[in-house]
Amino acid sequence: MADLQAELAGVRAELRGTVRGEVGFDVTSRALMTMDASNYRRVPLGVVAPRDADDVAATLAACRAHGVPVVARGGGTSIAGQATGTGVVLDFTRHMDGLVSLDPESRTAVVQPGLILDRLQQAAAPHGLRFGPDPSTHSRCTLGGMIGNNSCGSHSVAWGTTADSVSELSVISARGDRLRLGRAWAGAPEGLRPLVEGQLARLRTGFPDLPRRISGYALDALLPENGADVARSFCGSEGTLGIVTEAVVRLVEAPRARALAVLGYADESAAAEAAAGLLVHGPLTVEGMAADLVRSTADLPRGGAWLFVETGGDTAAEARTRAETIVRAADVLDSLVVTDPSGQRALWRIREDASGTATRIPAGTSPSAGAGGSAEAWPGWEDCAVPPARLGAYLRDFRSLLTAHGLRGTPYGHFGDGCIHVRIDFDLLTEAGIARFRDFSEELAGLVTAHGGSLSGEHGDGQARAELLPRMYGAEMVTLFERAKGVWDPDDLLNPGMLVRPAPLDTNLRFSVLPREPVDVVFGYPADGGDFSAAVRRCVGVAKCLTPEAAGASVMCPSFRATGEEEHSTRGRARLLHEMLAGELVTDGWRSTEVRDALDLCLSCKGCRTDCPVGVDMATYKAEFLHHHYEGRRRPAAHYAMGWLPRWLRLVARTRTAWLVNSLASVRPLAAVAKRLGGIAAEREIPRVAGTTFTRAWRRGARKGARTPGRGRVFLWPDTFTEHLSPTVGLAAVRVLEAAGLDVLPIPPGKPVCCGLTYVSTGQLDRARAVMRGTLDAMSGLLEGAPHVVVLEPSCAAALRTDLPELLPDDPRAARLSTAVLTFAEALERLAPDWTPPRIDRPAAGQTHCHQHAVLGDTPDRRLREAAGLTGELAGGCCGVAGNFGFEKGHYEVSATCAEEQLLPSVRQAPEDAVILADGFSCRTQLEQLAGVRGRHLAEVLAEALEGEGK
Repeated sequence: MADLQAELAGVRAELRGTVRGEVGFDVTSRALMTMDASNYRRVPLGVVAPRDADDVAATLAACRAHGVPVVARGGGTSIAGQATGTGVVLDFTRHMDGLVSLDPESRTAVVQPGLILDRLQQAAAPHGLRFGPDPSTHSRCTLGGMIGNNSCGSHSVAWGTTADSVSELSVISARGDRLRLGRAWAGAPEGLRPLVEGQLARLRTGFPDLPRRISGYALDALLPENGADVARSFCGSEGTLGIVTEAVVRLVEAPRARALAVLGYADESAAAEAAAGLLVHGPLTVEGMAADLVRSTADLPRGGAWLFVETGGDTAAEARTRAETIVRAADVLDSLVVTDPSGQRALWRIREDASGTATRIPAGTSPSAGAGGSAEAWPGWEDCAVPPARLGAYLRDFRSLLTAHGLRGTPYGHFGDGCIHVRIDFDLLTEAGIARFRDFSEELAGLVTAHGGSLSGEHGDGQARAELLPRMYGAEMVTLFERAKGVWDPDDLLNPGMLVRPAPLDTNLRFSVLPREPVDVVFGYPADGGDFSAAVRRCVGVAKCLTPEAAGASVMCPSFRATGEEEHSTRGRARLLHEMLAGELVTDGWRSTEVRDALDLCLSCKGCRTDCPVGVDMATYKAEFLHHHYEGRRRPAAHYAMGWLPRWLRLVARTRTAWLVNSLASVRPLAAVAKRLGGIAAEREIPRVAGTTFTRAWRRGARKGARTPGRGRVFLWPDTFTEHLSPTVGLAAVRVLEAAGLDVLPIPPGKPVCCGLTYVSTGQLDRARAVMRGTLDAMSGLLEGAPHVVVLEPSCAAALRTDLPELLPDDPRAARLSTAVLTFAEALERLAPDWTPPRIDRPAAGQTHCHQHAVLGDTPDRRLREAAGLTGELAGGCCGVAGNFGFEKGHYEVSATCAEEQLLPSVRQAPEDAVILADGFSCRTQLEQLAGVRGRHLAEVLAEALEGEGK
C-alpha cells in the first residue's frame, strides 16, 4: 500500500509540474468521472484538463513512466463504458474545446476534441453548412467523443457516420509520437502497413456489409481499394489507439427547407418493415419509435408506432412535396406532415428524449416494476444494427428473446439504417439478475450475428459488448484486432480493457457498490418506491443538464450554465450522491463536504424534475442531504435568517413593527451588520416588509368590485410572500377572481398556514413537517369539503403540490390539500371558463417561474394571457434568486449570471410599452435589484385593466 501511495504521489507531482491545465486528484474531480452513461463504474486516480497538445503529450509521458493508464473523455455520454477508467482521465471539455477554423469554400472545419457538436453546427449554419452526424446528445456531446465512438445520429441515412465526415486527424500516440492521419497510409505507425498487407484476404471478407457496422476496429478502411485511410480506420477506436488533439472534418450542405412526415403504424415491427422501402426516396432521416416511449400522443398521428421521416429542399414547398410523396408511398394508418420549424422541433424533442424516457418502464408493463410505480431499464444492448431489410424479422426475434428471459424493453431508433436502441429492465442489483443479464447478452449476440448484424451500430463496444466480439468476427479477426492495438499502443496504456482483452461484461457494474438495504430518509420518494438509492439511480448520464445554453422554456441546469463546471450540474451532483452511497470514494456519508459543496450552488429550481428525461429531482435530494448533513449540528446563519422567514415575518406583523424593520434596513451600516449576521450577500438589498399584511387589508374592506356570484367558491392561500411582502398581489387577485364571479374566501382563521417551502429549501425537514402538520390541523375541517385553494406564489403552490405529500405520505390530508391547489390561471380556467378577461392588447415580457415550469405547468397562463391580448413569449430559465439561494452569502455572482442568461435580456429587448410579468416574488425582486424594473404578477395586470374598464 505504501508503494502504491508513493507511486500515486509521484505521478501526481509530475503531472502538476509539467501540465499547465488543471490536475485533479481530489475526491470531487474523481467522483465526477467514475461513470459515463453506461452500466459501468470505475474510479480513476485523477483527472487532467489539458490546455493543448503539449499538455496531452506531458500527461502521456508521466503516465507511461509510472505505468498509469489514460482514458480520453468528452461529454461522458458513452453508453458502453468506454469513457471510464482506473487511471488518469483526460477531460477535453474545459480547454481544448475550440473551433480552430471553418472554410466554407472547401466545406471543412478544424476542431479540437472537446468542441460540442452544436457549437460547430451554429458556426456552420450561416454558411448553409452543417456537420452530418447528429446524435440525440448533440447539445453536449463532443467531436472527440464522436470520433472515438464513430457516432452517427438520425441523419445517417443521408450523411453517414462520423468516419464518413473525417478528413484528417492529429493524434498523439501512447509513446508520444505526433501523427497526422489521413489517406494513403498518412500518419500510420510503424508496423501497421505490413500487418494489414499480410491480412488482405481476411480483411476483404471478414466484415459485415451494413451501414451501421461500428463494432471492432475498422481495419478494412486500410484496404488499398478503400484508399488506405488511416484517419477513417482510427474512428471508432474508443481512445485505445491514440489521443486526438485536432481534427479536420468535412461539412455538408444543409437543406434550405425541411419537412417532417410522421407516419403512424400499428406497432414497431410494421414500422420497421416499412422503413427500408422508403430509402429509395432519398430521405434525410427514417427514425422509429413506439407509443411506450411517448408521454403524450396528442401531437402524433394515429398509431402504436411511428416513423419520423425528414425531407429537404430548396423551398418549403419542395420539402413538403417530397414528404407527401413518401406518405403516398408508405402503407400507413395515419400521417402528419409538418413544415413549421417550431412544430418540427417539438416533435424531434419527443424522439431525442427517448433515451432517458426509456429508462423508466411504466407500472404494470414490467415484471420488475415495484412499489415505485415503474421499473428501471438500462443500456447495454442499446444499439445493435442489422441490414435494414432484415429489421422487421430481427425485431420479432428480439421480442421473442426478451419474452423468453422475462425481460421488457421498447425498441426505437434509426430504423432506416437498421439500428435499434433499446433499454431493458435488467435486474443489475442481484446475482440472479446479473446472471440473466449475461445469458441474455450472449444469446442476443448470437441473434444479431445470425441476422448479419453488428453488436454496435452507433455507440461502440466498450465493456458492454467487446467480450462478445468473437461471436461476430471470429477468434482470428479478434486476434488481428489485438495485434493492431499492439502496433499503436504496445504498452497497453490507452483505455485498456476496451475492444481487445476486455473485462467481462458483468463486472464493474455501477450498482454493485450501492447499499442493498433502504437508506433512512425523510421524503417519501413515491416514484422510487421510497428508496433513495433508486432515486439517485435515476441519473443515467445522458447529460441533458450539461447543455451550455438553455433551449426555449427549459430551466435545467442554471448553475451549470453559470459556472461551466460539471460539479454544479444535475449529473455531477447525482454522481457525488452515488459515490456517497457507495462509500468507497466519498467516505463520510451524509457529512461529506464534497457533496455539500456540489449542492451549495443548486438553486432548487426543480428544473431537472421536468427537463431531465428521467425526472431526477435534485432540489429534493438537496433538501434531504442538508437535513442529514446538519442534523444535530449548527447550521449556516442563512438557514436561520431565511429558512425561518415565515416565523420572523409573522413576528413583525404581530408586533406591527414593519416600519421599524424597514427604517433599520435603510440605514446602510445597520443593514450591513444584519446581512453579515444573517448570512445574506452584501450586494443584496433587504426587501421592504409591507406595513399592512394582505389579510388585514382584505378584512378591512379592500374587497370591492362587481361580481356575479354562483360560479364557485375558492379559498385564497395567504403565502408568506403575498401576505407580508407583496400584499398588492393578493388584493389584485381577489379583485379579478371576484370579477370572474367567484366567491373568494380567506383560509379560516386559527393557526397560521404555511407551505413549509423555506424550511424545505434549507433542509430543515423536521421543522418543515411540523409546519405542514400544523397547516393541515388548521385546515382539517376545510379539507373535508374538497375545496379549491388558489395559491398565487408559484413556489408555494409547487411546495403544496409536491413537497407536502412527499414529506407526509402517510397523512391523507396532505394528498387532499395537494390536489386542491390551483394556480391563479388554473382557477379562472376551471371555475370560470366562460369569463372573458379585460383586453390589454400589449406585448408582454418577463419570465415563467422555474417552479411553475417544473411542477405546475403554464398552459392555463398562456391561454389567459392570449385571451387578454398579452402577446409574446416569456423567457425560460431561472431568475437566479430562487427563494433564499440568491440572497445567501457567496451566491450573488451565480445568481446574477443566471438572471443575465434569459430574464434580463428579455426585459431589455422588450418594447417600451411591454408589460413585464413575473408571478414569483423572487423574480420580481431580481428584476428590481438588478435591472431597476418593476415586474408584476398577472393578477395585478388584469386587476389594473378591470379598474380601467370601470372608469
